[in-house]
Formats: sequence, structure tokens, C-alpha cells
Amino acid sequence: MSGLQSLPVGEIVNRGRLDGADLRALRQVFYEDGIVTAEEAKLLFDLNDACRERPADWADFFIEAITDYVVFQERPQGYLTADNAHWLIDRISHDGRLDSKTELELLVNVLDKARWAPVSLVKFALEQVKAAVIHGDGPLRAGKSLVAGTISEGEVDLLRRMLYAFGGDGHIAITRAEADVLFDIDEAVADQKPNPVWTDFFVKAIANVMMAASGYRVPSREEALRQEASLHEPDQQTSVLAALLSMVSANLASIQDAYHDQTTEERALARLEHQRIEIITNEEITEAEATWLVSRLGRDGRLSPSETALVKYLEQESPKIHPSLSEAVARLVHAA
Repeated sequence: MSGLQSLPVGEIVNRGRLDGADLRALRQVFYEDGIVTAEEAKLLFDLNDACRERPADWADFFIEAITDYVVFQERPQGYLTADNAHWLIDRISHDGRLDSKTELELLVNVLDKARWAPVSLVKFALEQVKAAVIHGDGPLRAGKSLVAGTISEGEVDLLRRMLYAFGGDGHIAITRAEADVLFDIDEAVADQKPNPVWTDFFVKAIANVMMAASGYRVPSREEALRQEASLHEPDQQTSVLAALLSMVSANLASIQDAYHDQTTEERALARLEHQRIEIITNEEITEAEATWLVSRLGRDGRLSPSETALVKYLEQESPKIHPSLSEAVARLVHAA
């Protein structure tokens, strides 16, 4: 993309409008060599920030070009380091928030294309959904009549995409940083009518964390978090909470065989995999420990509907989980 400097980028920025002819010229330059330099990436961001009027297919081009630069041009190729992740966050956010859906899609695409990325980047992505849920605004809520304190099925799907992207093809348990954001979201929606799709996702994610903290080998994230819930209303004879409990029990039962005791060799390989990711990304992965999980469950003095469903399920599985978790589950079941 070395010919980008030959284009009237300054003129386009000044007029604040990107025309179809401008985009065709950008595409031609990009596809001539397929290489995006740091200077050219900056120019593309300048165009994206300055031009409020843009062709409909600008977003696809912008996402493709910046992803190519961040993931495949910057070293180490195919991976993101903490420094590269911080650079990207600084370019697309203002006070920790994203302004547009294009920037959000770029973030998710980078996570998806990178073989490994720092956990801070996926945490930042998850926090964009958290902000939309808590405040009821932002690019995810633009043009939608969703109130603060609720979460939509589309937003749950986006969270699932983010966790899938970070997990890659390996058997990487949900990390403490990721679980922390999920707990925050669950606290934010606790006072609204339960969303079965959210409960299904939340319980599976936190169960994944708990089983990992109890020493079990976890399945791939695709298997652990696959959606099985629907938005169907319970019949009039069944309470919402009873329906949630029944759904969670059935859905988790369908994947519980995917968790099994780790051999000594599997534990060693899992440690090595984490060490490799940490060395390449230059960022530590903090796993969720049993004591931390105990402190997060019912943190505000009560259990949310999703936490209640999780605790009821774990009560059945208590012989298989860490003693600290088992004791907490027994206490919370009694309190509930």
C-alpha cells in the first residue's frame, strides 16, 4: 500500500467526506502490494475519524486493512503483543469507550484473526458490551429501544463471539479478567426480567471457570459455550426462575461429559500453553482461583437469577468441584 501517499488524503480529511472514487483508489493501492505500514494505518484512521460521510463498503475495507496491519504486518506475525493491543485500543477508543460499530467490528475481527492476543484486549472488547448494558447507550444501542439494565440476544451473541475469538482452537478456560466482566454484566441485569439466552451463556461460562479452578480439563470454548437456550416464555404453570433452573440443568448436563480429570501430562501441557501465550503476547494470563470465585458469587449480598441457577446446578456437582467452591455453594443454597 506504499502508493497511499500519492492520494489526496489531506484534501479528503479537510472536506470530511469520503467518496466512492476515493475508496476505489484506496482499494487499488491496497491490493497492489497488500502491505500496510504504520504510517498508512495512521492515515486510514485519520480518514475514518474525519469523514462522517463514507461509502457503505468503507467499513469492510477499513476493517480488512487495519486487521491486516495489526495481525499480519506487525511482528510477531499472526499474534498480538500487549504493546500492539494498547496501540489499537488508544486508536479506537475515547475514555475507554468506542464511538462506532465499525471500531467494534474491527476489534472483534482482530481478535478473531489473531492466533493469540493479550487478555487485556478481549477484556476491553467485553467491556464495550458491559457499558452498553449498564448505560443503555453507545454504538451497540444506536437506533434500538433497549433500556439500561437489560441485555439482548444479539449482545449475548457478540460476547460469545469475543470469547470464541480469544480462545482460538485450544482448550483455554475462561480467564479471571473475562469472568470478572461477565459477573459485572450479570449484576447489572439482575433486577430485570431474566433473559434465558443470557443465563444459559453466563452459567456455562462461569461453570467453565469453576471446573478449571477445580483441576478439570476444559473443552474448547465452542463446545463449552454453545447456545441451547431460547427466548420462549415459560407456561403459566411454571415460574420464570423454575424454568431457568430446568433449562440450565438440562443444558449443562449435555456438555458435562466434556470436562474430565486431567492427567499429569495434560496439566503440564496446559501450563506450557499458557506460558507460550504469555511469552508471545508479553502479558500474564490470570486464571480464576476458587477463593476469587467464592468472593464474586452473591457479592452484593444476594444471588441474581443466573447465579441462583448456577448454584443449584453446582449443588448437584459439588463432589467434583474445589472444596472452597463446594462449601460456598452449600452456604448459598441455604441462603437462597
